[in-house]
Amino acid sequence: MRRKLGLLALIAVLGNSAPVFAVPDEYDDTQSHPLRIAAYLVHPIGYGLEWAIFRPFHWLVSREGTEEVFGHTPHGAEVGTDAPSL
Repeated sequence: MRRKLGLLALIAVLGNSAPVFAVPDEYDDTQSHPLRIAAYLVHPIGYGLEWAIFRPFHWLVSREGTEEVFGHTPHGAEVGTDAPSL
């Protein structure tokens, strides 16, 4: 009985999911600038650096015990007011 229900659920999921094909954007002249092409090549490097270095570093300096040592203030905190507690 369980096997039949599992098979029926699998068929329902696979039957209701249609393949989705990615459609590329239309090309226009704004994408032909040499700096835009360079940005396409450099962007993955910046994205990797953000996730491998800068986000872990921010996590380290924004912890409760290290905020005062590194001078970190929560985002959106007004100068001279206490930051809202989460």
